[in-house]
Amino acid sequence: MELHGKNLIGGELSAEGQRSIVARNPATGKDLFPGFFEATSSEVDRAVRLAADAALPFSQCSPEKLAAFLIEIADQIQRLGDELLARASSESGLGLDRLTGERARTLNQIRLFAEIVRSGSWLQPFIDRALPDRKPLPRPDLRRTCIPIGPVVVFGASNFPLAFSVAGGDTVSALAAGNPVIVKGHPAHPGTSEMVATAIRKAVEASSLPDGVFSLVQGASPRVSIDLVTHPDLRAVGFTGSERAGRALFDAAARRANPIPVYAEMGSVNPVFLLPSAVADAERIARGVFGSFTLGVGQFCTKPGLVIGESGAAFEGLRGRLAELVRDAPAGTMLYGGIRDAFRQRVGEAAEVDGVTEVMAAVPAVVETSDKAEARAHLLSVDAGTWLENQELHEEIFGPATVAVGCDSRAQMTAVANALEGNLTATVHGTPEELEEYADMIAILRGKVGRIIFNGYPTGVEVSYAMHHGGPYPATTDAKYTSVGATAIYRFVRPVCYQDFPDASLPDELKNANPRGLWRVVDGRLTQEGW
Repeated sequence: MELHGKNLIGGELSAEGQRSIVARNPATGKDLFPGFFEATSSEVDRAVRLAADAALPFSQCSPEKLAAFLIEIADQIQRLGDELLARASSESGLGLDRLTGERARTLNQIRLFAEIVRSGSWLQPFIDRALPDRKPLPRPDLRRTCIPIGPVVVFGASNFPLAFSVAGGDTVSALAAGNPVIVKGHPAHPGTSEMVATAIRKAVEASSLPDGVFSLVQGASPRVSIDLVTHPDLRAVGFTGSERAGRALFDAAARRANPIPVYAEMGSVNPVFLLPSAVADAERIARGVFGSFTLGVGQFCTKPGLVIGESGAAFEGLRGRLAELVRDAPAGTMLYGGIRDAFRQRVGEAAEVDGVTEVMAAVPAVVETSDKAEARAHLLSVDAGTWLENQELHEEIFGPATVAVGCDSRAQMTAVANALEGNLTATVHGTPEELEEYADMIAILRGKVGRIIFNGYPTGVEVSYAMHHGGPYPATTDAKYTSVGATAIYRFVRPVCYQDFPDASLPDELKNANPRGLWRVVDGRLTQEGW
């Protein structure tokens, strides 16, 4: 399709601002055209007001109509074909194989939410029937369900131009709950954003939904983001990116006259703890760790950025094998120049700490001066005492680097676990017997993360009902919620309770006869029965 570079405000194209956004191919360093118009404050205002106007009628869509709309989005994205993958590859530097898999994930999660809409499981209906004869006071009839929260803004992520962007998990979970969505495209891949947004717009039109159900605004300046988050008609924010940007949005939303939630996924070092049996298995563990922290040039939010084990000959052998793998690693293309520059800065800061040794991939120095967004792998090694004393070693290095931490005892390994900030994941390698032996450390990790992995690696996040992709701050701004999987929908709904309403005026999920056949909690008992 031919790109126009304009904002999609409801069903209209708009170009009031300057054509100031130009994508760059990170693999070649060359600009990509056309340029894209940054949204003005009036365009942002129009997009959010349209969403507010659409909120009530969209929230009243039948489950079947809403599910069909989501399926239509998936079908329209599929029809973009290889042209979408080619544009996404040129804007992100990601290979076609990776993007083919990411597109499949994107379509699958859209279809998953269509199933969730049809099933009604997200409504969580609770019914406490009236007890008029209860003493000393009668109990009224109380019935609780979930409803959409209202217009949502979603910020596209740089590292997943399809699965965490315009039609990614944030957008789809918000739409599935019946909320209009305004997406701010990521400035690194504006063409990909426009293509997917056009597909969603076609789905809106084919489904005869209000124009304000979806809009796309583009922008590279913080002003566009702040205009969106502070708009009085906005009700929630979904964000994946850096801690600095996520915190700026969170603070702006908190300063509003009517504060709104910002569900931000931000920094995570995703520690890997190696118990004694794993340290002894140097070849297998070294290859596994290396493959995980260099996957996607280290640009996954679940990349393991810390590897912790008890010092000794076995751990030194493992670090040595890991260093060999790092030295032989080829350079990789990062998503864009700004991420590459930030990666180099963070590696440099960590390497300058006294007591830290550095191993890096042996690639030509020209990589360091090229316009291409290339980076080489790094392994930093340090003892646990130094790591505990230096906060800069606790912070995420987004890119192909990890920090190997040697502990002088099991107690010191537990101290490292206790010193961690909030993370998305923690991984433990060992035997079932060692898990029992280190139960105190596992209990500490449970309080630090949203997902604990045993004898695996954190990269690779399943889109499913049981997945939890979140964690204590700074991993996310609210550890109760996930940005991946079926329960992501709960970020964008709120409960409402009906008291003593006549049956005919209740939503279907709360009616006596249970016409949708949902599982409900009635008088404290889970049942599908009606009456």
